[in-house]
Amino acid sequence: MSRAKISREEVLHLARLSRLRLDEAEVEPMRAELDALLVYMEELAGLELEGVEPTPQMLESDEGGRDDELQPSLDRALVLEAAPEVQDGAFAVPQVMERQ
Repeated sequence: MSRAKISREEVLHLARLSRLRLDEAEVEPMRAELDALLVYMEELAGLELEGVEPTPQMLESDEGGRDDELQPSLDRALVLEAAPEVQDGAFAVPQVMERQ
C-alpha cells in the first residue's frame, strides 16, 4: 500500500483554514476523499498533452441559446405593495455594513 498523500494533521489544518468544524468521525473520511482527489490530480498531471487543442466546451450542443430580448417586468408599485418596508421607491432592508 502506498503512503497517503495527505495526513490527518494536514486535513485538520485545512479545515481550520477553511473555517470548517470537523468532528472526530469526519476526519478520516475527509482525509480519504482528499487523498483520492490528490491521487487523481497526480494522474492528470502525468498525462501527455502535447499537441492536444484546448476544449472550450465538453459537450457538443446545437442549442445556441436564445437572443436577448426585452421582456415585460413586474409592476414596481405592485411589487412594493408586498414589501414589509419601502424607502425611496425600493425595498428597505437592515444595514449590514457601516458607512465610511
